[in-house]
Amino acid sequence: MALIITDECINCDVCEPECPNEAIEAGDEIYEIDPSKCTECIGHYDTPQCVEVCPVDCIPKDPDHEETEDELMDKYKLLTGE
Repeated sequence: MALIITDECINCDVCEPECPNEAIEAGDEIYEIDPSKCTECIGHYDTPQCVEVCPVDCIPKDPDHEETEDELMDKYKLLTGE
């Protein structure tokens, strides 16, 4: 399942540089995660790095983009060319 940034985001800028897939970018009001690039850091790290650094806990799993760990790993391989 991809992650999503909720409107509790305070635009602190710490999540964007942590994303190994460059799935996070500044939106109109808050940061946004591109679900086609988000692998929850599977393939890169044991835990989602954006969640680890977020000071307000505003990055839950996105219920509109459910994916298994195998699907996330397949996406990682596609994105990295492995």
